[in-house]
Amino acid sequence: MTIKKINNAVNNSPIIVSKELTIINKLGLHARAASKLAQLCQQFTATIHLQLEEKEADANSIMAIMLLAGGQGKTVKVTAQGVDAPQALQAISQLISDKFDEGQ
Repeated sequence: MTIKKINNAVNNSPIIVSKELTIINKLGLHARAASKLAQLCQQFTATIHLQLEEKEADANSIMAIMLLAGGQGKTVKVTAQGVDAPQALQAISQLISDKFDEGQ
């Protein structure tokens, strides 16, 4: 995981964290998984983006996540910025490692 602190006019020390995660569930980022991920991300104040190859998505949007077409075995880079960014990234990492609670 990468952690950076930067200064800007809005917040004197916003935190930016990023991590590459492998999609391990059998169906990848399909509708239910995308919904779970978006709902999780909406619980945080951090701005969260996903990047898969050349595509980027707002992690609060189910449709944007689905358009990434993240299949099993694909690596997605998760970047979160904000005071609760480390907690958001940890929760996202756990959801993905738990296979979106799908069991497969």
